[in-house]
Amino acid sequence: MPRLTISLDDETVRQLDQFMQAQRYSNRSEAMRDLIHAALRDHDAAPGEERHCLAVVSSVFNHHECDLGKRLLVTQHAYHDLGVATLHANLDPLSGLEVAVLRGNASEVRAQADRLMRERGIRFADMNPLPTLEEGATHHSE
Repeated sequence: MPRLTISLDDETVRQLDQFMQAQRYSNRSEAMRDLIHAALRDHDAAPGEERHCLAVVSSVFNHHECDLGKRLLVTQHAYHDLGVATLHANLDPLSGLEVAVLRGNASEVRAQADRLMRERGIRFADMNPLPTLEEGATHHSE
């Protein structure tokens, strides 16, 4: 396995050590390897290119927002070719969680994720892009 040497300022080392402690890494090499894998994964799934990706779109929303459930369903059906699965969970009497798994061209997946996350009544939303493993591609994670 090749060795790399990097130089970091004191503040970055302090933050890395805090990250390691919080995530229970036993050494800096493991932490750096996972951080690099995450950056490479995000780069591989970056929108705007003609590559395929997966994305998980998570949204916390207000159950009482007028027609939000119907609007989300209409949006998902309009772009059904991108949808793999959805999960709905009731968090409390007022809040719900919607998780949508999307797959397709990275720019189309990003556009669909944006449509879902921008709906009125969504309180918090995020998209986690993941590259798809194509035949012959190397997998960054171990």
